[in-house]
Amino acid sequence: MSVIILFCSVVILSCIITNKFSNILGIPSLVFFMFLGVLFGSDGILKISFSDYNLTSKLCSLGLIFIIFYGGFCTKKSNDNKATVQAVLLSSFGTVLTALFTSAFCYFILKISFAESFLIGAIISSTDAASVFSILRSKRLNLKYNTAPILEMESGSNDPFAYMLTMLGIVLLKGGEPASLMPMLFNQLFWGITFGILTAFSALFIFKKTKLLSEGSDTIFMVASALASFSIADLSGGNGYLSVYITGIILGNSEIRNKVNLIYFFDGITALAQVLIFFLIGFLSFPRKIPEILVPALLITLFLSFIARPLAVFLIMLPFKAPWNQISFISWAGLRGAASIVFAIMTVAESSNLKYDLFHIVFVASLLSVAIQGSMLPVIAKRDGMIDRFNDVRKTFNDYRQESAIALDKILIKKSHPWKGRKIKDINISDNALILTINRNNEKILPKGRTKLMEGDEILLGTTVASVQNDIKLCETTIDKGHEWLNKKINTIKCPQNFLIALIKRNNSAFVPNGDTEIKLGDTLVFYEA
Repeated sequence: MSVIILFCSVVILSCIITNKFSNILGIPSLVFFMFLGVLFGSDGILKISFSDYNLTSKLCSLGLIFIIFYGGFCTKKSNDNKATVQAVLLSSFGTVLTALFTSAFCYFILKISFAESFLIGAIISSTDAASVFSILRSKRLNLKYNTAPILEMESGSNDPFAYMLTMLGIVLLKGGEPASLMPMLFNQLFWGITFGILTAFSALFIFKKTKLLSEGSDTIFMVASALASFSIADLSGGNGYLSVYITGIILGNSEIRNKVNLIYFFDGITALAQVLIFFLIGFLSFPRKIPEILVPALLITLFLSFIARPLAVFLIMLPFKAPWNQISFISWAGLRGAASIVFAIMTVAESSNLKYDLFHIVFVASLLSVAIQGSMLPVIAKRDGMIDRFNDVRKTFNDYRQESAIALDKILIKKSHPWKGRKIKDINISDNALILTINRNNEKILPKGRTKLMEGDEILLGTTVASVQNDIKLCETTIDKGHEWLNKKINTIKCPQNFLIALIKRNNSAFVPNGDTEIKLGDTLVFYEA
């Protein structure tokens, strides 16, 4: 037992070390985790014999539950309904079209049997949320046309559809009747959606309406909710991955306490799950078998990357009159990864009569996709002119916190103070300072230009230079192209009575605005609301 625990520790530490090299070389870290598994495996340096598909399938499926749940929990609902519709269509019909195109290529061109062709197309039809999220965040790819939310929602939600197609393919492979597929498809969707919603709202009820959860038990309860969502749906014949994704996205877009801490917790859990999955994938592989399937694997990868995926994206996005550069980038961003290989492992574990080595075909295709497409994603974004310097990709995630800190000076207006009896608009205050609040007879007053300062007033003076004992938290928002305040003066915009813009960050500098200050594209407004 101690040897196994030590082995796990060495593996995790090795993955942390290789992660540093991935950042330096610009190659996704998941590729390094996979290669590390190969080095430990049967054909590697240590030559540890391992070929248990059933055990690997169970372990990887468990890790995939948390990855898909986190994908939903961390995906922020877009305010752009058009982007949401596009993402949903890409994750559903786009996944099905990609699977059908790839299956047709395998069947008609590569002459693979119908059942195995369908399985290959189904297994490899989904994009990898972990890879897409990781690259968008680490490379800070701020994209035009709300493309980041589309990719994040698509990659987070298409695994359940690929899983559903894979289950249909396994039924076909075992000689199941085509007539039995429709009831199975209905059950997968109906129970997956139903239990995903029920689990989410049950968890919200416990979070908000009861006192069952003690301090610190939020994370444990959330883990239990994710596992319950998957297992109940799966036991009912539904799609467990669809259920857990829906639960995640509902909880992630709800007001619950300690949400940021929950995201940090699941960030660690999913990072460990990714390490586990990609290491086991490499550990289970036999590189000496790859030459046997290299040609069909390369042909499938090329067809998938340059024909199947682009054609599916084109058919989905064209009715929305999407720009060609957006279609091109989304097509390239269809990275294959953990889910595809996990589904391949499930298939091998479930079926003993496979003619082709599906696991190593999908292994090679996913490895090439993550390594080549993932590494070139920033380059393609620049080539297609998709970089938007007035946007922030972090805003599309639920752990983005729109808050900042500003230093305050407390000033007491005494009898002899030069500001006593004067209106704020008549006071000569530094350009980098602003009176934020006035405390008068234990009553908080939000200052206006016509407000007169009285003896005994205690004012809070905000400055861009930290010079005081205490900080306060202020909210902030960035002005993008569609913002209603763009190119308007502060004294012309409609704000609540208790609202005050305290600071503007512009072009790597900050200043305190006045009523005549015009709000520009890309400005970050730091505001105070009493």
